[in-house]
Amino acid sequence: MQIPTDDFLTNDTDDTATVPMISPVVSAQDKGIRLDKFLAGCFSDLSRNQIIRLINEEAVYRTGDKLPFCEPDYKVKEGEQYTLIPPDAVPAIPEPENIALDIIYEDEDLLVVNKPAGLVVHPGAGNPTGTLVNALLAHCHESLSGIGGVKRPGIVHRIDKDTSGILVVAKNDFTHVRLSEQFSRHSIERIYDAFVWGYVRNLTGVVSGNIGRSSTNRQKMAIVKTGGKHATTHYERVNVFGGGLASHIKCVLETGRTHQIRVHMASLGHSLIGDQLYGVPTKNAPEEIKYFPRQALHAGFLGFTHPRTQEHLTFEVPMPEDMDTLLYSLENL
Repeated sequence: MQIPTDDFLTNDTDDTATVPMISPVVSAQDKGIRLDKFLAGCFSDLSRNQIIRLINEEAVYRTGDKLPFCEPDYKVKEGEQYTLIPPDAVPAIPEPENIALDIIYEDEDLLVVNKPAGLVVHPGAGNPTGTLVNALLAHCHESLSGIGGVKRPGIVHRIDKDTSGILVVAKNDFTHVRLSEQFSRHSIERIYDAFVWGYVRNLTGVVSGNIGRSSTNRQKMAIVKTGGKHATTHYERVNVFGGGLASHIKCVLETGRTHQIRVHMASLGHSLIGDQLYGVPTKNAPEEIKYFPRQALHAGFLGFTHPRTQEHLTFEVPMPEDMDTLLYSLENL
């Protein structure tokens, strides 16, 4: 069997990378081992980091389960068996593509981009082209940082495909490492505008809770009692519309987990307008609000220390047209 390369990327056109890889049955001796460690021992041609990546990319199934198994730290049980299905092959190195970029700042070390909703940040299964990375490669040529890997050159952080707003991109490894350290220390300032269902009663609040894969829907994240990663979101109510039909809030991220704001606000009973994964539209809402086509979330403010000059930089971009239109509709309820 041909094993996928380091980032599960290949230039070959055959389909050998998608052949299922089936583990041995978990023995009494192996029970209690972490899933990622168990699978790494089964498939010696894959590193443990590769295994973790495949688990997180929903490519691992437990025998008898219909949904992917997405918990790298799960302790395997005797008698269980796992199937690993690598994602479809994508080009080993993303190709430059002439995609327009809204660049709000650039120097020799980094650039700050205002990402539109609908643009995926980096290539992956289902989105091998047409991503922010493809656009960056065309704009920056050879200057992008390589520390993020061949699929994620320059990418220090990301926002969801259907979230709009500001991202900082590293153009060299010096910058990438130091920006990543700032994210790890939670010293990066990130403020989001969000429109949520319902009346947010508190003027300010904090939501904390570890975020991990949902046990009932593997496409969703959730606040989990065990495992997951620590996550904290601070929020401030800006306005309330329609007698409590919806609210405008600003969210300040202390951490940056997958779907963090969407999960935290849904946990309070205030899912984002337009969020089809975590929310249910209010029945009596006008159609232009009820069927807003994406989660109403915009990363409008970003602040960080420039890795080379040590200058504190802040950037702010207004909400895009679709969210301005949504705001107008809410104000006129």
